[in-house]
Formats: sequence, C-alpha cells, structure tokens
Amino acid sequence: MSQEQTPSRRRLLQSAGAIATLAVSPIRIAAAEADVTGRLARYMVSARERALPQNVLIECKHRILDTFAAMVSGSRMNPGVMAVKYVKGLGGDEQASVIGASFRTTAVNAALANAMCAHADETDDFEPVTKAHPGSAVVPAALAMAEKEGRSGEEFIRAVALGYDLTCRLLMALGPDLVRGSHRSAEGTSSTFGALGAAASLARLDERGMRFAISYAAQQVSGLWSWVKDEDHVEKAFDFAGMGARNGVTAVSMVQAGLTGVADVLDGSHNLFIALSIDPKPEAMLEGLGNRFYVTETAIKTFSVGYPIQSPLDAILTLRRKFGLTPDNVRSILVKLPTDATGIVGKSAMPDVNCPHLVAVALVKGAVSFVDSHDQALMHDPKILEQRAKVTVTGEAALMDPAAPRGAIVEVTLTDGRKVDHFTKFPPGTKENPLSTEAVSAKARDLIAPVLGSDKTEKLIQQINKLETIDDIRVLRSLVTV
Repeated sequence: MSQEQTPSRRRLLQSAGAIATLAVSPIRIAAAEADVTGRLARYMVSARERALPQNVLIECKHRILDTFAAMVSGSRMNPGVMAVKYVKGLGGDEQASVIGASFRTTAVNAALANAMCAHADETDDFEPVTKAHPGSAVVPAALAMAEKEGRSGEEFIRAVALGYDLTCRLLMALGPDLVRGSHRSAEGTSSTFGALGAAASLARLDERGMRFAISYAAQQVSGLWSWVKDEDHVEKAFDFAGMGARNGVTAVSMVQAGLTGVADVLDGSHNLFIALSIDPKPEAMLEGLGNRFYVTETAIKTFSVGYPIQSPLDAILTLRRKFGLTPDNVRSILVKLPTDATGIVGKSAMPDVNCPHLVAVALVKGAVSFVDSHDQALMHDPKILEQRAKVTVTGEAALMDPAAPRGAIVEVTLTDGRKVDHFTKFPPGTKENPLSTEAVSAKARDLIAPVLGSDKTEKLIQQINKLETIDDIRVLRSLVTV
C-alpha cells in the first residue's frame, strides 16, 4: 500500500513545487528586470567621472564647509570629546586625521569620530522631506577615505554629492514615514548608505566591488527611534552620524581588502527594501540620478538647534523686530508646529532641542547664538524661565505639508490685548530660501574660529570654497588638526 502511495505523494509534491515556482517566478523575473543593485552600482562607478552642474558644485561646497564647521565645533562638545578619546584608544594605522586632534587613525575610526563630532550638536544640515541628516555622515566618510587614498578636491566633491543622493534616495525607496512608523530612525537607517556612496566613489571601486560594498552596507543598516530618549546627545551623535560613517567606510574597506559578498542585495526575495518596508518603491533609489541632486535640497541651519525649531526662531525674531517685542510687553506665545515635531522639540532636556526654551531665549536676547543654544545654565536662568512659562507649543495638522514640512506659526498676545503672528514657511538656509556663500562662510567662521583660531579658520574657508582646485585633500590636514 505504501508503495502504491509513493508515486501519488511524489506527484503531489511535484505539483506543489510547480505551483510554488509559478508563484515566485514573476517576482524573480521582475527583480531580474529591475536589477536595482546593478543599475545603482553602474551609476556609482560613472558618477566619479561626471562633472557636476555649476550650481550643484557650489551648493555641494556649501554643505562641505557647513559640515566642516560642525565637525570642528563638535570636537569640543561632550559627544565629540568622548568619540575622539574612544578612537584614540583604538590605535590603528595612521590613514586619516581626527578633526581638532593631534593624531591620525584608521579611516574607519576617523570616520566614526569625525561624524560624531559633526552631530555633537544641532549644527549640521537636514533634508526636510526624508528627515535625513546627510552631511554629518557623508562628509566625514568622504574625508576619511579621501585622506587614505590621497584624492583630489574635485573627486571629494563628486563623492559627497553621490553620498547625499544615496542617503535620501534610500529613504524615498523605503518610505520615510514607513521607516519611522516601524520604530526605526530615518536618520540612522539612511546614513550608512550615504557614507557608502561617498567612500566607494573615492575608493574607485568597479561595478563588482560596488555591488559587494552595497551588500556589506545593507547588512549594517540600523537605527532605532529610541534616540529621542538620549538626554546627552551622545548616542544621538552615534545614531545619526557616527554609526553610518563607520559602517559605510567599513563596507568599502572590506571590499578593498578583497572580501566578496552578495551581488544583488537590492533585488530578489530577500532584498533590503522588503526587509525594511511594508511598501517599498525600489525604483525611487534610481529615480533622477544624474539630474536631481539632493545635495542642493538639504537645509543649512542658521541656528545651531534642532531643525523643527528653525522656523519658530525665525518667526519670533521677525515679530520681535517688527513689533518691538520685549519680555515686558508679551503676555503669551503660541508656537504651532507640524504634529510630528512636537514630540521631538516640545520639552527636551537638551537646550538645543527644546523649543519653548529657545523661543524664550530669543525673546529675551533678540538672538540665539551657538553658545546660547548649548548653555545648560540658561535652562535654569530665572529670566528665561519666566518667559518660557509664557510659551505653549502645539501640533498643527495643517502644517503637515509635504511641500513645506518644517514650517511654523508663532502667535504672540501682547499685554495690551493685541495679537500678532508670523508664518515662516521656509526658514533661511532651505532650498527655497538659500544662503549665499558669504552667509555660509560667516556661519562657519563663528563655529570654527573659537577652536582653530582666526588664521586657520580663514585659510580653511578659502580652501573649501575653491575645493575643486585642490590636487590632494590631505593639504587640509594642517588646517583642521591641532
């Protein structure tokens, strides 16, 4: 009887196998046709030879200078100090510089330390749609690999532009809101791919190497939204920047060392997109490559504070100037933010991520300097606390505008009963309201000079503003170290 059943069972299994094959073959065929990994890898190879449009070149240099300023100033803040001390203890070959320090270490270690310095505070740039912070991971990764390989300023710029593209496009492919909805950090998830793009370009990997590096980067993609509970900005600096920069340079360094990997991690049945998103759009990873450059779309912060606070500060300072607002003639202040921002900046223990506190500082002082936004003592100053009590922050659904995702409305009630308000849709530094080279240089000067001195600062600013003319990025070493 069992012998009679065996053919039947075999036919059943064969039929089941045929059905399964029919079920999965369209997916496999579609994946093969898409070949997202291969198309991305080929673009990454070609991008290092492509001249950037002039406006993209200028905007890219602006972001590089802005991130250098963040790295230098951050090297004297607690997260940066701790990161530099940590990597110094690791030792390693002297491949790349550590900003604001007197030693060199491996490219991987330097990328980690410099990136944590870049996001040691809230100075680095930000992409409003994806909520990514490309510069703080991409530029340190590029610097480490460019130093290791002795690349030119022109190659450095192109690598940074590619890194920005991969940072933001990964989130567009996954769906930024879907990432955050799964308790993942959009910033941490994207930073590894940004660093990968920059480092791989400067390593001059071929298509095969690019494929493997993409896979090693994909395996390391991480980041949880738990960073919002970090009151010291240390793990946040790692999550947003240090982790990604380290991961990207690690992936590329492993391929340089001859390690092989999976060649199609962005395609097929176990690809990165379906692992991290319930509704991925893989083609968004490639859409507009070579024509749309995300490095032109990030916002450079005019205030060294969490990005959702840029618009409120611009609005309250505008009202202060226009109507002569003072602590004595202001009864109350209502700050309306997009609903997804209130949980981030509504009542943080960190002064640079606390909207009520910074609005109070702006009302009292008429400005918010880098020092002001990081001064813990001001969090307990009676004059500031008195004004802070007047500030209410609330979420406004109407401000959840994809075209202006970080706008804010500030409404002030005066002691005489009058009400005045201002809507800042696009704060200074956005693509809609961009900063000039002079303005970016002025911001950099304020952040760099206290650490490196005025002479080095001016030389560094001049060199970065003409970065495409530099033959070897290592000429900057003496200007960013002590």
